[in-house]
Amino acid sequence: MTEQKTAAPALSSDVTEVRAQKLALLRQQIGDVYPAHFHRTITNAELAEKYADLELDTESGDIVTVAGRVYSSRNSGMFMDIHDASGKIQIFSHKDTTPEEARALLPMIDLGDIIGVTGAVRRTKRGELTINAHEITMLTKSLLPMPEKYHGLADIETRYRKRHLDLLTNEESKLRFQQRSKIISGVRRFMENDGFMEVETPMLQTIYGGATAEPFKTHHNTLKMDMFLRIAPELYLKRTLVSGLSDKVFEINRNFRNEGVSTRHNPEFTMMECYWAYADYEDIMDLVERMFSELAMTIHGTTEVPYGDKVLSFKGPFRRISMPGAVKEKTGIDFLAIKTDEEARAAARHAGFEVEKDSTWGECLAFVFEETVEGDLIQPAHVIHFPKDISPFAKEVPGEPRLVERFETYVNGWELGNAFSELNDPEEQRARMVEQLTQAHARGEKEKALDEDFLDAMDQGMPPAGGLGVGVDRLIMVLTNAPSIRDVILFPARRHKGD
Repeated sequence: MTEQKTAAPALSSDVTEVRAQKLALLRQQIGDVYPAHFHRTITNAELAEKYADLELDTESGDIVTVAGRVYSSRNSGMFMDIHDASGKIQIFSHKDTTPEEARALLPMIDLGDIIGVTGAVRRTKRGELTINAHEITMLTKSLLPMPEKYHGLADIETRYRKRHLDLLTNEESKLRFQQRSKIISGVRRFMENDGFMEVETPMLQTIYGGATAEPFKTHHNTLKMDMFLRIAPELYLKRTLVSGLSDKVFEINRNFRNEGVSTRHNPEFTMMECYWAYADYEDIMDLVERMFSELAMTIHGTTEVPYGDKVLSFKGPFRRISMPGAVKEKTGIDFLAIKTDEEARAAARHAGFEVEKDSTWGECLAFVFEETVEGDLIQPAHVIHFPKDISPFAKEVPGEPRLVERFETYVNGWELGNAFSELNDPEEQRARMVEQLTQAHARGEKEKALDEDFLDAMDQGMPPAGGLGVGVDRLIMVLTNAPSIRDVILFPARRHKGD
């Protein structure tokens, strides 16, 4: 897109300086270049819908007022396309229809400026819905040139750092974030229709827990105490379940983990976490399948979702595979036949896996699974029966005390959801949390503490329940064909420019 300078009075050859000079002239000529009030009567999309049947070379007889950003200008501003969030409309300014006062503004209008236009609706001989301008109002003078419209921002880092420019020039990005909004609304609607009550829990916590992750630390000046940004809402949501406020609770929340950044990880991310009294992990599997299927239908109108060169089928039921069974099938290692931590480490190392010297039986199983099975789980599948070693909040599998009733939902080789039949035995819960704390302190996490308030609530009695956490950002990646989590987060974490 080539920016035209139509009779601009500025003398400078620098684009930004020309715009600054035009701004100064506009202030002299019209006064307020950034007015606080402007009444638009119709959006561009509403206009297109209302006059869809207007015949060629015909005026409707209606006068409307629109507003938007100038994306193209032709014939010295006689023809302009302005875009609002809903779409574009063509503006026609001619001496036969447009007063001289309005046409005098045209040389001062640059691509990227935001203008308001009042005029008559017509359809041209070529079929273009158009407004014959009667009045033109400068609403915002843009002091920087627009990126090239048809190619957008070539540098991907600039796209993430200057998201406003990405969205101004990249229809794919704009659509993706519109779909993100629909997906989050769809999750909320699904949960509410299923009888869940939405609640809110603290983001600032004095004790972090509910997951194993490094927290962000801050300080409360008035209370004179250190606090942590939550890594998960789990322990507060379970207290809500204890309270009897509702048998079904959920929260769409922001979590914060002071860990790595990658195409699938951002330090702050969106989760949907829920707890369902008198349900178990089998019920939660069904809930996940229904939710994912409904969201696919919302975005694509089908349960068959394209991702890269693949088509992912979200039609339930999803395949269910046990973690020990999947590892045995892939590697030949039968972890269920292995009795001790030492034997598990030896078996893993014999098969070529470098496990830590103090890895437990369950940690070895999980590590081998991640290395050999996880990446092949392309179509939606539930991986069930995780080691108790790495699942401190889940109930044991009857007859196999080393495994728990836990599943993770995998799509495209990524974990999208994590769920348990929740442990509600307060004595067992305390023992597991003490063990988890001991391990954390051994790893150097000296600020990790036992959450006695949560354990007190458990002593009060929590009903048996199924719990679930869904990584909303990753789910949106899959549903919108996004290659990186940074493509679905409006303002992802970035280093300072120049670092």
